[in-house]
Amino acid sequence: MDKIVDHIPVLLEEIVDNLKNLKIKNGIIIDATFGLGSYSNAILENTNCKVYGFDRDPEVMKYASKLKEKYKNRFKFFQKKFSEIEHTIFTEIECKNNIKGIIFDLGVSNLQLKKNKRGFSFKHDGPLDMRMSKEGLKAFDVINNFSEENLSNIFYTLGDEVYSRKIAKNIVKFRQNRSINTTIELADIIRKTVPGRPKKIDKATKTFQAIRMLVNDELNELKKGLVTSENILARGGTLCVVSFHSKEDKLVKNFLNICQGKTKTFISKFLPPEPNIKNSFEIITKKPITPSIREIKINPKSRSAKLRIAKRTKFCPIYNREIAA
Repeated sequence: MDKIVDHIPVLLEEIVDNLKNLKIKNGIIIDATFGLGSYSNAILENTNCKVYGFDRDPEVMKYASKLKEKYKNRFKFFQKKFSEIEHTIFTEIECKNNIKGIIFDLGVSNLQLKKNKRGFSFKHDGPLDMRMSKEGLKAFDVINNFSEENLSNIFYTLGDEVYSRKIAKNIVKFRQNRSINTTIELADIIRKTVPGRPKKIDKATKTFQAIRMLVNDELNELKKGLVTSENILARGGTLCVVSFHSKEDKLVKNFLNICQGKTKTFISKFLPPEPNIKNSFEIITKKPITPSIREIKINPKSRSAKLRIAKRTKFCPIYNREIAA
């Protein structure tokens, strides 16, 4: 594996243990965020399952090819987004009632983060890009064309950046003279705007995160991926989601609560769910699983990770029905 993109998967042992605890030994597991293939490889090594890898990033193809060569008929790869998984699966005959798991490892991978030309990192100088699929709207377009108000809303809503207005104002002020072209240029503007001394977490972190999430439409794609999991998982199948951002985790939590019968009209956590709701998921993790101290020492980037796990029941999907009610 290339050293520049060497990747340590987060909460891998816990995910594999979950497959074993639910006695998932065969069928098909979907690795919805293939990346460098760490989860896929671990599943193929520890079970007799087939794995379908999905990733929108074209640069992962060479890693998928290596896994295909190693496991031959047990592995398939699709260069697709979360929103395209359901349609893709329905074209595969062997998938009917045979999807036993789907795994999401959210956020940005080292494959993207550590390559300057991808423009994801404020630590490395590169073009303002941030596109996971290398298609569509670039970070450059957002920073140089969006209004001050729009930028401020993006930074605050997607990045929880409390200095969003000041940052947006200084970005617009800077670009009046010339365009902002690189990650370092943008990071410098942000660092000079946010007050206080340099901190352990870089001052540019939240703003960069917000831009990336917008460019890749990450929250909408996640929501579509979760709905897909409810539609395609077989009875007893497992959903595993590793998130690194509060808004992602909240989205997953709310989705599972609705699928377990806590509807929009559910008022108190101390009252039982409505008896007529036949939940489509059983939540396995009442509280999210977080990395051990040992894992954080090995991989500091894992410190904010949260893993939520649920098991598909025999009942029909209810999420879209409940939110439309």
